[in-house]
Amino acid sequence: MNKALAHRGPDAQNTVLSSHCGLAHTRLSIRDVARGEQPMKKVIGENTIYIVYNGEIYNTKELKSELLALGYTFDTTSDTEVILNCFLHFGPDFVHRLNGIFAFTIYDEHIQTIYLYRDHFGVKPLYYSVTDDGTLVFASEIKGLLYYPGIRPVIDARGLCEVFGIGPSKTPGCGVFQNIDEVKPGHFMKFSPYGMTDFTYYRITSNPHTDSYEDTVEKVRYLVKDSIERQIVSDVPVCTFLSGGIDSSIVSSVCAAKLREQGKKLHTFSFDFKDNSKYFKSNAFQPEQDRPYVDMMVAHIGSDHTYLTCNYSDLADYLYTSVESRDMPTMADVDSSLLYFCSLVAKEYKVVLTGECADEIFGGYPWFYRDELLSADTFPWMKDLSPRLSVLSPDLRDCLDIPGYVSSLYNYLLSEINLLPGESDTEKRRRQISYLNIRMFMQTLLDRMDRTSMASGLEARVPFADPRILDYVFNVPWEYKYSEGCEKKLLREAMKDYVPHEIMYRKKSPYPKSYDPHYEQELAKRLLCVLNDPESPLLPLIDREYVKNFINAPKDYGRPWFGQLMAGPQMMAYLLQIDHWLRKYAIVLDI
Repeated sequence: MNKALAHRGPDAQNTVLSSHCGLAHTRLSIRDVARGEQPMKKVIGENTIYIVYNGEIYNTKELKSELLALGYTFDTTSDTEVILNCFLHFGPDFVHRLNGIFAFTIYDEHIQTIYLYRDHFGVKPLYYSVTDDGTLVFASEIKGLLYYPGIRPVIDARGLCEVFGIGPSKTPGCGVFQNIDEVKPGHFMKFSPYGMTDFTYYRITSNPHTDSYEDTVEKVRYLVKDSIERQIVSDVPVCTFLSGGIDSSIVSSVCAAKLREQGKKLHTFSFDFKDNSKYFKSNAFQPEQDRPYVDMMVAHIGSDHTYLTCNYSDLADYLYTSVESRDMPTMADVDSSLLYFCSLVAKEYKVVLTGECADEIFGGYPWFYRDELLSADTFPWMKDLSPRLSVLSPDLRDCLDIPGYVSSLYNYLLSEINLLPGESDTEKRRRQISYLNIRMFMQTLLDRMDRTSMASGLEARVPFADPRILDYVFNVPWEYKYSEGCEKKLLREAMKDYVPHEIMYRKKSPYPKSYDPHYEQELAKRLLCVLNDPESPLLPLIDREYVKNFINAPKDYGRPWFGQLMAGPQMMAYLLQIDHWLRKYAIVLDI
């Protein structure tokens, strides 16, 4: 199990076996490189408390000061020891005090009780299974669980609904594989001889917003700047991803200024695709190329910059590696390209800050303001299920009832939201869309960011996903966030002093994609090979003739089916990923 996760922690590996519990850890050394080994333990009298932990706590300094004042001593400067002492002093529900990205397990040997913790928004993963004999097995990734005897790669009807119905997103808490679950974001779990208990320590709540627009701008400026500066903390050098969009530009600008105070220079990285300048065509979602804005931003902050490019062949090859990084089909080339780029960045750095999650929090997507998307009685980023349903075999389509599955999940998540009295129907709907974004769409992007980076031992930090920012901005009125036809106006106004005007007010440009027609041709060739392979495990699940016609004319069939950019080519890539997933994991279908 530990070897299966070695990519997440290539610097050190260790295991501890006690009478009732085994713990293993693979370490990515970022804080207290010399003394922060894990599993870490504290001995109190005749009792021993152990911890294994992945992540970073950004309010370590404040927590440690509080513990020192209470009489606690420290043998390391790591945040791991701070977590352990917090648990000892404040008890199992101490986790609400933490600001960070984390998944950790604490084992109390004396009472044979283990606790599983996951951060507020699920930046860090944590999966578990309870075997037939009552043993709890857990790991950061599903591949770790599958090495435990008796845990088998079985996919039932629910798993197929996840993959074909809402994939590449997934239901919070669902591990997709049969009898595998994940600790939900904002939850911790207690497992003892008396059974398993699930606790919620954090949830998004609706509250009246009473600050003026001017005060709101000032508060957002403080929160964003403070979050970025806190997340620079590291005993090894940090870098940033810089796309030339406003979110990564804000993060890079604040980072560069803070490092300059320390006499250091920021290293930034941008991503593009070979020959994109040759094949690029402007459209509503990607109106212009990023390179000129990257150049402008690099000059503005004075960073050392590296331009990374990916060719269409590597992009296609990494589709399969991407499946193995997440143990299930992913966001097609949106994942595979980031996986490729992270592998290059990881050759030089262990920590990177990104601009992820600003759109979900500040309302950057069209479904926040376009009426036909805002009013859709479903997840607006997958409003039309027909592209998904059409590729399935008629028998499987009838068996799964994907529309019913999606509708049930949608209504369940809506039931979690507390709406405020006095809000108009439009305001209530926008609050619902915001909540659904955070619970589902943002979670998908966070899963993507963790798995694509940690596959190469690179820790990606997401300053915009600070719970302080989200708690505040979630309740800010829409007219503060969007005005004069400009999305994310609040964020732009708050951080305008950090980024040139030309960048701060450019049209939104999403994560880059390849425009090379050879990429689509390569996907078609590979998928046709799958269709012609009688041993392919994908064939019983799909309508072979429909998919064959789709390959020949993807533009005729390829309506967007997830987000804004996943359309025909990405459907071909997704089917390739499903085929590889079924083969590589030797998946047993139980339907």
